[in-house]
Amino acid sequence: MVQSLNRYFLVWLTVVFILSFSSCISNKKIIYLQDEDQSIPEDSLVSYDLAEYRLQYNDIIDVKALTAEDMIREGFNFREDPGQNNRMGMGQGGGDIYYMTGYTVDKEGYIRIPLAGRIFVRDMTLEEARLSIEEALRKYVTTELYVRVKLGGIRYTAFGEFRKPGKYVILQDRMTIFEAIANAGDMTVVAKRDEVLLIRQYPDGTKLHTIDLTDRSIIQSPYYFIQPNDQLYAEPMKVRELGAGENTAQSLALIISSITAVALVLNLIN
Repeated sequence: MVQSLNRYFLVWLTVVFILSFSSCISNKKIIYLQDEDQSIPEDSLVSYDLAEYRLQYNDIIDVKALTAEDMIREGFNFREDPGQNNRMGMGQGGGDIYYMTGYTVDKEGYIRIPLAGRIFVRDMTLEEARLSIEEALRKYVTTELYVRVKLGGIRYTAFGEFRKPGKYVILQDRMTIFEAIANAGDMTVVAKRDEVLLIRQYPDGTKLHTIDLTDRSIIQSPYYFIQPNDQLYAEPMKVRELGAGENTAQSLALIISSITAVALVLNLIN
């Protein structure tokens, strides 16, 4: 019976050994921006043809209108209002910093502002919306008029295999996908970096894009820069389902602990 148990132990140990090492995650699966085909040589210049973001339903914009008298009184630097700090905190927590003071694009594509009333802005760039608002306000202003239109930063969501999943707002006009990932604490070791799902909102609806972050050619794709309302989903590798080690050290620890446990059982039997 002891020989039978020893034979079973050797077979079981071999299976554990093979599974542990086959489930280790190689560097090839977790290194970003690999360039095996030399498609983008080192020090080469990559130019971008960035499409301007167009306003969509439920976007919130901040509109600032100043006359010549306002600019003379306040100067060219806008005075910080009392709620600025609260809005900054809201932005850092994942909310739109202009939620309480801005203007929301309704389902029909309009915003409603004082004096001018309803103004259509959906599918417009920020500059086109600014010109449209300025034109509507000029009916009520006879002096020089300055109009500024801004979004409340870049709002995006990271979920799945991120170290800090959540909803974020970055207060800048442009951000790469790697900046967005870094802001979410980077991906975990078991995240599928070659099959990241990007859920992007368009004026006509939503599209799903699968992107490969291990391929350097990502910097030439239209998904290299994050757009407002983007969602990033990182799916786990099979190694999480197997429950094996994520690297060689963890796999060896698993093997050693398994050998120790089985040896203890055999020793008790003998």
